[in-house]
Amino acid sequence: MLEFEWPWILIALPLPLLVYRWVKPASDGSGSALHIPFYRELSSIIGEQKVEKTTASRKSMVLPWLIWTLLLIAASKPVWLGDPIEFQNSGRDLMMAVDLSGSMEINDMVLSGRQVDRLTATKSVMNDFIERRRGDRLGLILFGTQAYLQTPLTFDRQTVRALMNESGIGMAGNKTAIGDALGLAVKHLRKRPEDSRVLILLTDGANTAGEISPLQAAQIAKEERIKIYSIGLGAEEMIEPGFFGGRRVNPSADLDEKTLKEMAELTGGQYFRARNIGELSNIYALLDQLEPTVQEEETFRPSKGLFFWPLGLALLLSLIPALVNIMPGSAAAKWRARP
Repeated sequence: MLEFEWPWILIALPLPLLVYRWVKPASDGSGSALHIPFYRELSSIIGEQKVEKTTASRKSMVLPWLIWTLLLIAASKPVWLGDPIEFQNSGRDLMMAVDLSGSMEINDMVLSGRQVDRLTATKSVMNDFIERRRGDRLGLILFGTQAYLQTPLTFDRQTVRALMNESGIGMAGNKTAIGDALGLAVKHLRKRPEDSRVLILLTDGANTAGEISPLQAAQIAKEERIKIYSIGLGAEEMIEPGFFGGRRVNPSADLDEKTLKEMAELTGGQYFRARNIGELSNIYALLDQLEPTVQEEETFRPSKGLFFWPLGLALLLSLIPALVNIMPGSAAAKWRARP
């Protein structure tokens, strides 16, 4: 089907006629600007055509009018629209909330045989997880003392992964606002289809900041039909060096597993405990098994621009006056041929 994206441009179609009708021709002033020594010979040629001048003047308007019309059609952006193609997006609206508080710098994770902090381990596992989420809308919330929406829900997995890798410990504050992170996720998920709202929250501590408690935020998430999967990160034992030698400590003593479990159970989700990178990888592999949900239908109509056809035809027609002037038999050619 043929459509014009800017049809209002065709309003200018009668503009040359209005100018021709209402604008007076310019006066030649007091005399000629140039002295033509061969004026008599030239005027005799013009005199021969004077009888046909009135009829010819009307015919001469046809070509410029046609060129003007073609230019306006080209400027109005004609396009050919194909038949509508309907398709469905299969996937979830999945928001990820990641803790960047000061405790995430504890080096109790082992990656490729070396000790790394918790955030480095999280980035390593989440990179693979994000890459596998083809067809899902992903969003990223980073939280510490405050919660920030780093990436809204998007199909652009590369951007989500890049922004996750650029995050740093303490950039959102050194405390932990789990409730605020949940509230921010609810705000951005509540407008999505009900059966696809999922939040994955990863933290290594307890709620120590924010305006709303985690359980209050989880109750709101339940009302909005948002499913929460919470992950408690951190080893249960590590050797801490001291003056009298190393001693065994529990680096996850501050992890509030009770609240994380209640949040997940309240919304129909599940709580996971990740003591090392292997367990964390298994958790994200399990989350990959969530059933995809059919999203709203979308319609796509392929379009093809056609402006070059009237534009090219206008260009060809504009060459006609030049060709006529150089053709044998024209008035100018006759005058050049006179001895």
